[in-house]
Amino acid sequence: MKLLYSIHKYDVFMFTWLINTRIHGALTKSSRYLSKTGDGALYILIAAIFVWHEGLDSSFLHIILLAFLIERPIYFILKNGLKRNRPEAALKNFRSIIKPSDKFSFPSGHTSAAFMMATLLSFYFPTLIIPFYIWATLVGCSRVVLGVHFPTDTIVGSILGMSTAVFCLGYIGQI
Repeated sequence: MKLLYSIHKYDVFMFTWLINTRIHGALTKSSRYLSKTGDGALYILIAAIFVWHEGLDSSFLHIILLAFLIERPIYFILKNGLKRNRPEAALKNFRSIIKPSDKFSFPSGHTSAAFMMATLLSFYFPTLIIPFYIWATLVGCSRVVLGVHFPTDTIVGSILGMSTAVFCLGYIGQI
């Protein structure tokens, strides 16, 4: 328990430092936009483009569907099992910039999905790996800037997303 407390203390320190920096206000507008790119509509659009281009037999479509069928339940179980309060509930006199869609913060679902898609897309478009991972990282950072996640929420979200994608790519690749 001492380790978890130490991690939480560090998390609160990093979060508070970021929220109180001068640049925070300037990051807010772009963070809203970046966060919205991780809401899910973009993933549906990407899947639709692959269906339009390759049909329902698209291996990428199958991997996306499998990945979300695995990642979303794991994310839901972790979030509702660990029940880590969001910064607004955990810190006195703090208000997040946006209203989150659910109560708990660990792990970040936006970050998990973004890193999962970045990993999957990088497999199919390896020349775009850097922009995909920059985008996923910015989605995760935007969630902290907007005040709905602590830094470790996004770190664990990125690990969950990448792990799920790698597992699915390996699983589909073996069939």
